Amino acid sequence: MPTGTPPTPPRTDTSRAQPARVYDWLLGGKDNYPVDEVVGRALPPQAKDAARQNRAFMHRAAAWLADQGVDQFLDIGTGIPTEPNLHQIVQRVVPAARVVYVDNDPIVLRHAEALLVSSPEGTTDYVQADVREPGEILRHARDVLDFSRPVALSLIALLHFLPDDQDPQGIVRQLVDALPPGSHLVLSHAASDLHADLARQVTEEYARAGIRLGFRTHAEVSRFFDGLDLVAPGLVTAPGMVPHGTGASGGGQRDLRGGGAGAGRWDCVEGERTEASAEPTATTRTCSPSGPRTASGENRNAPEGIGRIACGTCRVLSRTRWGLSVTPPAPEPPSP
Repeated sequence: MPTGTPPTPPRTDTSRAQPARVYDWLLGGKDNYPVDEVVGRALPPQAKDAARQNRAFMHRAAAWLADQGVDQFLDIGTGIPTEPNLHQIVQRVVPAARVVYVDNDPIVLRHAEALLVSSPEGTTDYVQADVREPGEILRHARDVLDFSRPVALSLIALLHFLPDDQDPQGIVRQLVDALPPGSHLVLSHAASDLHADLARQVTEEYARAGIRLGFRTHAEVSRFFDGLDLVAPGLVTAPGMVPHGTGASGGGQRDLRGGGAGAGRWDCVEGERTEASAEPTATTRTCSPSGPRTASGENRNAPEGIGRIACGTCRVLSRTRWGLSVTPPAPEPPSP
């Protein structure tokens, strides 16, 4: 059920392109204006594929989390509603799930009623706020979500709209620090080290429209998960992010540098935070790709274009503020 009526939206500025409306155009939506279409048409054709892959990743990640029993979601950078929306996906699995949507674009607020049509058992709410004000977001979210129980924080295709001078690392850290044990962080991010020419073209076209981007490398995006345990298959491109049936065992990070389409995205799987630890502890785990590896960590059975396994054995050092739940890999079966 809805928790309230969204406030009256401010006037929509149709003289300048807006990221949510450009994304809507890329997805084939109708809630955009000619100025947004101009940007969309100037982008490389692969941008439409990237938008669809990103949306499909959100669907898979949300469904997987609900399958794990997660029933609270904080979705920042929601964008214009496109069915199925996150609450529709998770409430099919967990009808009583609670979802708080957050965006700062007035056109999203105009369509917020579509986000507030919850299942009878569940709750949805919409907050008009900017990710650069995480304290304000958390204050509103606590009116709906119970922060004594696990929360899934969703930052889909958002952080590359925050250049480094806007401190995206600090913003994510403040949000994650507010989450209780057992929570998850899910994000997708445009890559600067996949298809560099396309990434440069996308950045330039958005800049012409007055929209600054901060595409990042795999290593830079990985930093958003500092202190969290990556669930398998780790930080990968959108088509490679299929958490269903993989589980957290063995985890590790896989580098799919040949596998992305379009501009490419490093799509997260969930970083899971578990109960607190007073002192740092170290745990060694072995990555578990499908197939034997060479001494350098390459997966001999990897599909063509997938690339290499970024690590063979990952040493995980927990933070003093919380521990990491690491499931050791299953022992190798004895040779016949």
